[in-house]
Amino acid sequence: MPQPIEFYFDFTSPYGYLASEKIDELAARFQRQVKWRPFLMGVALQATGAPVLTKVPLKGDYALRDFARSARFLQVPYAHPARFPLATQAAARAYYWWHDRDCQAARTFAHSVFRAYFVEGSDVSDLGVLLELAERLGADRDELSAALQSQALKDRLKAECEAAIARGVFGSPYIIVDGEPFFGVDRLPQVEHWLASGGF
Repeated sequence: MPQPIEFYFDFTSPYGYLASEKIDELAARFQRQVKWRPFLMGVALQATGAPVLTKVPLKGDYALRDFARSARFLQVPYAHPARFPLATQAAARAYYWWHDRDCQAARTFAHSVFRAYFVEGSDVSDLGVLLELAERLGADRDELSAALQSQALKDRLKAECEAAIARGVFGSPYIIVDGEPFFGVDRLPQVEHWLASGGF
């Protein structure tokens, strides 16, 4: 069996959101599984010394335009949120809490968080918003709330971020196929060609 495709992303990444809407369907066409791995872009930016993209003069204005244009091109709903970027530690921890219980439910939760932020404009850094999203999907609100404050879950996310940096992950989305890294939603056609050809 081939190794799963690894999909690294941050919930505050527009390009990560766009990739999240396409990656599973793309992989399924080639009978491949996808391992979703949320991490924190702040950790990657600290490692690279890079600024937040939208804060870069000239390039930031282009990025805002490109987010919306890329969404139209991919036919994915998108509305740039009023608060951007924002902290996603709680969302990532909630994902891993759920993943340890039910992988598919965790993925459904991830879609819910992304769409709440990039379609509805909800503040997904707000614990109440996250708990509401999770509760709608069947999570025990009190159990998740307690888990999000636990040192074990904080350590879990820290370990995931450290592992991502060790793999060379520097942005979102970052997709690894059979050891080959692809950065950015605009690399999905290359990912598809790689899967179809067995590498190039």
